[in-house]
Amino acid sequence: MFFLKELQHTINLHPSNFGSKLREQLEKRLYAEVEGSCSGRFGYIISVVDVVNVGKGKVYPGQGVAQYNISYRAIVFKPYKGEVVDAVITTVNKMGFFAEVGPLTIFVSTHLIPDSFQFDPNGNPPCYIDTTLDQKLGKGSQVRIRIVGTRIDATQIFAIGSIREDYLLPS
Repeated sequence: MFFLKELQHTINLHPSNFGSKLREQLEKRLYAEVEGSCSGRFGYIISVVDVVNVGKGKVYPGQGVAQYNISYRAIVFKPYKGEVVDAVITTVNKMGFFAEVGPLTIFVSTHLIPDSFQFDPNGNPPCYIDTTLDQKLGKGSQVRIRIVGTRIDATQIFAIGSIREDYLLPS
């Protein structure tokens, strides 16, 4: 789920930022560009821990900008198949529900919800209700989900989850 990774990022810096506080400007730009972004290969970059190395800048003729390669360590969030996470339900419909775990959105289909839960479209807001256990899955409910699959794009991660196993019902 959470990993400490050493990554690299390239920053183009305008000449107006050259000066005695060059390293501070580079670190400020690094934090702004990298934190909160998603790399399909490494996952969601939660926080930059420290800057390991700032390479020498290369000035591009005619443009005046300098390009710096920066190595840094960051805490990344990358979900994987089989992992169990605690999530909060955000949207419920007759096809299933969506839940969020930080920046990750997980979809749980009705086929992956226990048969004892029935969709109640008349609820306000709509929800899944289990009358035998007196439990309700609605917006804002906390639920434990097992990730059964992920799809990774260049800038986003999608997940499919299941609560059709022991100890995965709402708390």
